[in-house]
Amino acid sequence: MTSRKNTGPARRAFARRGFLGMTALAATGCAASGKPETRQQSPIFVLVHGANGNAGFFAPTLSGLALAGYRALAVDLPGHGPNGHFPAGYQAPQDLAALAAEPSPLARITLADNVRHVVGVVRQAAAHGPVILVGHSMGGATITRVANEVPDLIARLVYFTAFCCTRLRSVLDCFMIPEGAGTLLPAIPSLGDPQRTAVARTNWRSADPAFLADAKAALAADYDDAAFLAALNTMEPDEAWALTTDDARGDAATWGRVPRSYLRCTRDRAIPLALQDRMISEADEVTPHNRFDVRSLDAPHLGPRDPRLLAETLRTLVVSS
Repeated sequence: MTSRKNTGPARRAFARRGFLGMTALAATGCAASGKPETRQQSPIFVLVHGANGNAGFFAPTLSGLALAGYRALAVDLPGHGPNGHFPAGYQAPQDLAALAAEPSPLARITLADNVRHVVGVVRQAAAHGPVILVGHSMGGATITRVANEVPDLIARLVYFTAFCCTRLRSVLDCFMIPEGAGTLLPAIPSLGDPQRTAVARTNWRSADPAFLADAKAALAADYDDAAFLAALNTMEPDEAWALTTDDARGDAATWGRVPRSYLRCTRDRAIPLALQDRMISEADEVTPHNRFDVRSLDAPHLGPRDPRLLAETLRTLVVSS
């Protein structure tokens, strides 16, 4: 397949709205069954969040893996978690004009910065066991580039309804093809023009019913309202726009030799199922000798409402390897 680049109204419209981030799973408490391998053989899961998120995204998954006897850690990407940026106008009472105007330190962050950070984590983790590197949503762009750099330190890549670019150059390019046209992300408004500010900023603390309805439809349509609001309140307002436009392609000679799995979320309206399937197909065309192991979850973009399902699915990847 070949990509259809579009530098016209569709790209500009998407850019104005900003690429929206991915959030924490709403439910809490998690357990998975099964007996892990010995400590010497047991893998270490390294989990990478998507845009506008942080390591807290994977908190329920970490609990489930730990209770099943597995070692796991979640990464805070540069500019997130303890280093997240929360403008004064984002606090209550909100000052939306000030929020829209305030510059963000995330404007300087690139995909290469994310990759450098995660490579460092993988190097440390690999000293203690085989690394299974998991990326959610835009975290997929990071784990692909990490595998370009250190393929021999990664036992398996796992794309959890995540971007996997091979033929298509960037995350943004994925939305410029027919399979990406069904995304509901552009319906969620952002503050400012990310092509000018270099940051996609979203007011996740908005109480506007229209905003909440659009965000829920895109990210978690089958969550109840309480669970969705709990998830929404863990999200960070800023994301570096460069992460959507930087080259995110996997190199067949390095990334292409790492075993990989794709966890399809069949109710995803942020990364439509057709786009997930196209990315899987194109990756398999690039490395026909090393094809995706594909699993499907009956879930929206934020993942299953019951986080035990994600932890159990990750565990089965180890058992079946």
